[in-house]
Amino acid sequence: MSSSFRPLRVRTALSLAALVAMTALAACSSAPQPKFQQEMFDSGASPFSRTFKVGSSDACEAARRALLNQGYLTTLSQTDRIDATKDFQPTGDSHVTVEFHVVCTPGVDADGSSVMYANAIQSGYTLKKSDTSASVGLSILGSVSLPIRSNSDAMVKVSSETIQSNAFYDRFFDSVDHYVVTLIKTAPVPTAAVTATTLPGPAHLIVVPPPVPAPAPAPTSAPAGSASNEPAVPVSPAMPIGVPSDPPIPTAQPASAPAPTQAVPQ
Repeated sequence: MSSSFRPLRVRTALSLAALVAMTALAACSSAPQPKFQQEMFDSGASPFSRTFKVGSSDACEAARRALLNQGYLTTLSQTDRIDATKDFQPTGDSHVTVEFHVVCTPGVDADGSSVMYANAIQSGYTLKKSDTSASVGLSILGSVSLPIRSNSDAMVKVSSETIQSNAFYDRFFDSVDHYVVTLIKTAPVPTAAVTATTLPGPAHLIVVPPPVPAPAPAPTSAPAGSASNEPAVPVSPAMPIGVPSDPPIPTAQPASAPAPTQAVPQ
């Protein structure tokens, strides 16, 4: 009877082995893909960027104030780029550092807007303890060795990953938006073009020139009847004082023609 059940046991063992092999093969085929293969690089909405209605320099200044307000230490501050870090210590043997990077670029529209890109990297460190021992031989006392032990502690980096939380970046951009509203702008934001509309009114406007002042009247001469009867006294020309006058130059008289002679009758 036991011999009749032996082929059944063999078939059962083979079936179990095949099932285990298929399970292992399925597990290998369903292994998670590496992170870089999950990058789609689509052009849709991204949690790492947001548009603001200010220039790029004003947007980066608002981002710098938002990070400083949350306790971040700025390591690089430029008109179009901000870098900041912040340290955390969850436990006594672990340490976490968040590195924040912000880049501001002009907007796609010519309306003075800007696009801000934010990226945060979280790095984890753990405390590693190591014991070292050494021996020192003293030749004076013979072959005597003294063991020396020392302990050294160091922070070892164990992880580094870009923060993928959408809520994390939403809180950051909301804080930046608050400072954009209260920030003094370096230049006025250009508005839409202003169109002029002519209002209905008179066809022509009459322009009245300013009054011209009348010329002053010319002095009038006295009437002839009112003149004085006294004879006018001739006024001799004034002679310069101290300058002798030249004597009068005699002028030659023209020769007189001879008188006509009269014939004497014989």
